[in-house]
Amino acid sequence: MGTPRFAVPTLEALVAAGHEVRAVYTQPDRPKGRGQELATSPVKECALGLRLPLYQPERVRRPEVIAQLAEFGAEAMVVVGYGQILPQAIIDLAPLGIINVHASLLPKYRGAAPIQWAIANGERVTGVTTMRIDAGLDTGDMLSKTETAIGDDETAPELSERLAAMGATLLIETLGRLRTIAPEKQNSEEATLAPILKKEDGAIDWSKPAAAIYARLRGFTPWPGAFTSFRGTGLKVLTAALASDTDLAPGAMRLRNRRLLVGCGAGTSLELREVQPDGRKRVSGESFSNGARLSDNELLGN
Repeated sequence: MGTPRFAVPTLEALVAAGHEVRAVYTQPDRPKGRGQELATSPVKECALGLRLPLYQPERVRRPEVIAQLAEFGAEAMVVVGYGQILPQAIIDLAPLGIINVHASLLPKYRGAAPIQWAIANGERVTGVTTMRIDAGLDTGDMLSKTETAIGDDETAPELSERLAAMGATLLIETLGRLRTIAPEKQNSEEATLAPILKKEDGAIDWSKPAAAIYARLRGFTPWPGAFTSFRGTGLKVLTAALASDTDLAPGAMRLRNRRLLVGCGAGTSLELREVQPDGRKRVSGESFSNGARLSDNELLGN
């Protein structure tokens, strides 16, 4: 059971390892883009390419779907970003349990966006955990873990690609030891949450240190992104870098050596490398500065 691109390496690894995949479940096709044409999930495309039996129920908890799942007689089920909450009736079906690949070092970052929040919060290390699903939100017993350092400039899509491959490898290792592995209960007192992202999460607070703003930009790429306002209209910050200038007030801009710098909190600053004003194309920081003809008293975010 899976839907996003993150789940594809696990499905491919299951087949490559010789496991009998009796069925693949993914979300129904959804309207997408300006034309609202139906779009298939990455897992659906993968399953069709591998010629695996594919199912896309609107609600997996419906009695007829549960009965269908029971007929497969699976020893274990694997869930990676499926997008629907499984009822206890499904959790009870597989004798060896439902194994989930979660993109964090549980119990930290339970929830829908662990990769994004780990970067946004300035974590230096993250990883993947395999666990047995229970009725809670990512609260099941842990089976195995593997960790990795987060790169200084790594974005959410880049880290997601690495963790997807790591998760696939860990899942195959976990299945190989599934009958003998000793599950470890999570310490809920150490738990943190990674809730689904909202548009407002991308709003830049220039009073924060530059490192904190840069971390959120990387974590919230591509959505909701990082944005501010300039002269009453929206301005997206697409790419940036930490800078060493310390004489700019929070939100104040200056073009220095063809680099557009913005003051941040705690005497820090950020270089805006690419920006995109609302309704316009993306441009370099230098081009934006030249076109806007900045004055000394203008601030971003006002």
